[in-house]
Amino acid sequence: MRLTGERLWFGRGRRQSNPWRILALLLMIGAGVLLTRLVEAGKVRPLVFATPLPTRSAFSYTEQGRAYFSAGDIEAAIDAYESAVALEPANSRLWAELARIQTYSSELLTNTERRRARLAEARQSVDRAIEVNGEDAFAQAVRTLVYDWSASAEDDARLNNEYLSTAVASAIRASQLDPDNSLALAYYSEVLSDQQKWVQARDLIERAVTSLESEPNAQDDTRMDIYRVYGSVLESLGYYRLAIEAYEKASRITPNLTFLYLSIGVNYRQLRQMDTALDYFNRAVQINEQLGIADPVPYLAIGKTYAQDGEFFIAALNLAQALLINPSEADIYGRLGIVFYRARNYESAIPVLQCAVEGCSAEESQALLCELGYIRCDPDAGPVEIAGRDVRGLILSSDSLEYYYTYGSALAFQSGAPGYETACETAEEVFQQLLAGYGSDPIVTGIVAENRNICARAGAPPSPPSTETLPAPSQATPTP
Repeated sequence: MRLTGERLWFGRGRRQSNPWRILALLLMIGAGVLLTRLVEAGKVRPLVFATPLPTRSAFSYTEQGRAYFSAGDIEAAIDAYESAVALEPANSRLWAELARIQTYSSELLTNTERRRARLAEARQSVDRAIEVNGEDAFAQAVRTLVYDWSASAEDDARLNNEYLSTAVASAIRASQLDPDNSLALAYYSEVLSDQQKWVQARDLIERAVTSLESEPNAQDDTRMDIYRVYGSVLESLGYYRLAIEAYEKASRITPNLTFLYLSIGVNYRQLRQMDTALDYFNRAVQINEQLGIADPVPYLAIGKTYAQDGEFFIAALNLAQALLINPSEADIYGRLGIVFYRARNYESAIPVLQCAVEGCSAEESQALLCELGYIRCDPDAGPVEIAGRDVRGLILSSDSLEYYYTYGSALAFQSGAPGYETACETAEEVFQQLLAGYGSDPIVTGIVAENRNICARAGAPPSPPSTETLPAPSQATPTP
């Protein structure tokens, strides 16, 4: 090795320690230990750690709601839209779409109070839409629908006028925001029809239809609304065949909405084409069966059709089926009682109408269903069916008026028969309520006077009740 005389270093030079650097390193180590312990305790989630459940967007729920609505499952559609607005509460379109579906769902409710409650929910939803964005033409249009239907469901004249005024104001505002909005024109037409302004209503809806049909690529399911309103206006004018054509167009857009088939059936019933009407009502039953929906409304339509044709036996069977779907519904008891009364089966009519007018307990309704043979109550024939429910009597109103005076009439006709010694006393209580509420109605006062005369002759033999008995629904031939 060649030596040069230079100084050789056999080790690294030692630099002086920096205390700040040491402090920073200690802090980093401490933070790492603390973070590790927080992760282990579950208080901190790693950045790339998967969420336990998939996160859904409002758009996803909206698409699901639209699919449910088109499929005819309106209650499921409402649930989906409620989830959507919970995620996007500032979206006026979603609130308006929810209100529209809530309004249509009220058509499938048989009880007036429940229908009004559902429409109140729709008003809350659409008012929320307007609160979020009052310049949304679609929301203003839907508000027209909601408040128009709310007005139609009210007996109170003040509320009726208030809701109609709101509907008109929203229709005008929607047209101002979007003059070519065919949906707003259609809903305004429905308002005018309800106000019996027939010429204006028809002009507006025909404008809406023309506008719609000039857009061949339109795919929105609100096209159904325009044809539905067109059918409704034509029906109000008595053009039943044209109304059927309009409802048929609506049903081709949304083929699983049962209320469209019910509307078609009603118009065929107006034309006295009972078999065709029953076909459409039965189609509604089949759609509900496919969707697993227990809906009494189609059975009520079928029962009414048979009753109008004098087929009280089959009418009662279908009304009984509706009652078994919803055994707490006083309105269905009332409809069934009317059928018994028209069949001159006063003994069955009285307890059924009593349940509708005065209400009955779960034990009483169970006993009544057993007595009528609509449920299995003999333990020797198999497990006893429990279907009785508490039934709250209907308040006297335009919707329940017929049940009240028919109940009083049945009691009067049956007075004097064994077991009905106090029938006229009960009937008189009903007559007093009728006169207090509808004493200015000549039809009501005439019915009361006639039945009071019958009670005055209570010593005479009553009209013979029908000997026809009605079997349980399970024993009946399937309704066409």
